[in-house]
Amino acid sequence: MADDAFRAEVRAWLAENLTGEFAALRGLGGPGREHEAFEERLAWERHLAVAGWTCIGWPVEHGGRGATLEQQVIFHEEYALADAPAKVSHLGQELLGPTLIAFGTRAQQRRFLPRIVAVEELWCQGYSEPGAGSDLAAVSTTATLDGDQWVLRGQKVWTSLAHVADWCFVLARTEPGSTRHRGLSYLLVPMRQDGVEVRPIRQLTGTAEFNEVFFDGARTARDNVVGAPGEGWKVAMGTLGVERGVATLGQQVGFRRELRALTQLAERTGAADDPVVAERLARAELGLEVLRAHALRTLGSAAPGVAEVSKLLWANWHRDLGELAMLVRGAAGMVADPDLDRWQRLYLFSRADTIYGGSNEIQRNIIAERVLGLPREVRP
Repeated sequence: MADDAFRAEVRAWLAENLTGEFAALRGLGGPGREHEAFEERLAWERHLAVAGWTCIGWPVEHGGRGATLEQQVIFHEEYALADAPAKVSHLGQELLGPTLIAFGTRAQQRRFLPRIVAVEELWCQGYSEPGAGSDLAAVSTTATLDGDQWVLRGQKVWTSLAHVADWCFVLARTEPGSTRHRGLSYLLVPMRQDGVEVRPIRQLTGTAEFNEVFFDGARTARDNVVGAPGEGWKVAMGTLGVERGVATLGQQVGFRRELRALTQLAERTGAADDPVVAERLARAELGLEVLRAHALRTLGSAAPGVAEVSKLLWANWHRDLGELAMLVRGAAGMVADPDLDRWQRLYLFSRADTIYGGSNEIQRNIIAERVLGLPREVRP
């Protein structure tokens, strides 16, 4: 009954507040569409913060509501069902915040967590590099101590929303001569300073929510290292462990909305009369049920392989939906008139789903080697 009351509270608040100036934001934003009404979505999220609807799963002492896993699922589902706009502070709320709660010092928690809750500071993630994408242990960006500051040099790539971020959590090599997982540190680095250059990466969709980030003498305070220096790999893996949490159930509501709209399009145009299209629509429906069942069954689990299986399931499903959309659209889907429509954008951007956040190949290697105990892949 408590969960039912919580669901009713969330639903009522969203219905009352997604009105007026915020009504036009419904459905905006998200992967491939982060450019849409960014400032307005930021204002909406700060409105959420004032009402206590950000970081709801965090402990009360850190500014959250202490919501249970079930309540967090409810919130994300209701948020998606209301077609509320995609959040701009996901990286701070869902990744860095929980990382600081688990690994940060009291001083770091006092400094950063309240500003994440209030959506006053936005974050980006400095992990991938040109030579260290899915193989994150190959990081070569360095940070050296100069008095009471770390000095960073190197390049990060595919850095989501770096062009609007105030801070970046960066995995850097702080022990000269170290290799692989050893000698890495997890640093919190201000973005708005000399020595940081952000270059947008234009995608197939024409948008540029990913970026290259160059550090050339950028600085951050000595105390802005999370965990002990040299133990950044453990902290970085802790961050990745929370990346695929309860929010994926809200993501699946969005997937279902896309599938429903595509099915309606296929019925309206007659494409659904094609047995191949009809079968693929049915398989997509079944696949979505598998996604939900897996997410619910493994909710809160830290068992090896859970996160990797989840990523494989949703990334492949969404990529396949983009391909199915092009099949439904037929020849008309080959022409942008004059801009990309939602299905063309879905097809083009979902090609990246199986790459970002850990490519399919790497996810399968992790499952094979760390869960099934198969021999390690031969590496040069």
